Amino acid sequence: MTRILVVNSNTTDSVTARIAAAAAAACPPGAATHTVSAPFGLPLIVTRADWLVAGPATLAALAAHRGAYDAAVIACFGDPGLDAAKELLDVPVLGISEAAFHAAAMLGRRFGVVSFTAALQPMFEDCLDHHGLRGRCTGFRMGPAFSGDPGRVAEERRDLLLDLVDQAARLDGADTVILAGGPLAGIADSLQPHTATPLVDGVAAAVRMAAALVGLVPARPHRPRVLTGYAAELNGLFAGR
Repeated sequence: MTRILVVNSNTTDSVTARIAAAAAAACPPGAATHTVSAPFGLPLIVTRADWLVAGPATLAALAAHRGAYDAAVIACFGDPGLDAAKELLDVPVLGISEAAFHAAAMLGRRFGVVSFTAALQPMFEDCLDHHGLRGRCTGFRMGPAFSGDPGRVAEERRDLLLDLVDQAARLDGADTVILAGGPLAGIADSLQPHTATPLVDGVAAAVRMAAALVGLVPARPHRPRVLTGYAAELNGLFAGR
């Protein structure tokens, strides 16, 4: 049985529950998912500063479960800690934005990104540039400021999300649309019957890709480093234990 660890990089358990349900639904035969929240950090990752805090929290979660999974998914759009995780771990690690961008680019020539609040756009743009797919993106359609329960935003802004999907396809020319953010995990399935535009769920894409990549990461040499002031799990990860 292939084991896939899914890490919600924020501390909101209702978001983790959404992500867990979406991950389990997308899991291919012969694989199983286990979803956890970050052990510390913020209830919602919105700004670049939040993203920086979420990186160590994500690595701590990955380190705490090391040896108990064959692949991992960072279930936070913006992929905090992703490059470090790829460098430090000997299993495939994917981010949901990384997976969503590549999946959407394979399903259509150009893709749009829709999310529940415009505050996320700068971080999403950075991530898009990091993965080298800016030229395939038609742009962003984002909702207004949000301050409610992140675990309920998908349902509370359902009609808005559908309208943004329509704008991305009709006005921007997107062939596919990504519903971006851990709090939107699973909503694509309920929205898809109401739009002809293919919708991409980052959690589903990442879980399926992670399962396919198991066994493809060769052992890499690791230079032990000593951390000061971090959690024991992170110390062990950098020390190579």
